Amino acid sequence: MLSTSADVLPVKHQLKTLMHNDIMLQAKGKKTIVYFFAPWCQVCNFSIDNLQNVYQKNPKIDVIAVALDFVDLDEVKKFTNNHQLTFPVALGNESVKADFQVQGYPSYYVLNGENAIIGRSLGYSSEIGLYLRSL
Repeated sequence: MLSTSADVLPVKHQLKTLMHNDIMLQAKGKKTIVYFFAPWCQVCNFSIDNLQNVYQKNPKIDVIAVALDFVDLDEVKKFTNNHQLTFPVALGNESVKADFQVQGYPSYYVLNGENAIIGRSLGYSSEIGLYLRSL
């Protein structure tokens, strides 16, 4: 189990985004929230807007959302369109899920600029809760 002290990322994963770009699940010199979700998850639907607000209001924080356990690409697109997400949304797989030990949705990981995991959480989080976890 990953702890909240500075763990190194388990493995660096390169994934495709909804925009067909390649993205690495890693920080690029600034704090990054990696948000694992499933499009069918009701808690994800309630909390993703809080994450979007944190991303828009805090230019010192990057966000990467990773879709897991989805049926097809259209399901992920519908989810992201419904919430008007402006951060990258990557298409995850079982390897990413296992390496990050994702056991439920949504799961959040906060990476520092050196790619160490400095925080993690599972379940609903308010906008202020997400922001505070990223400090």
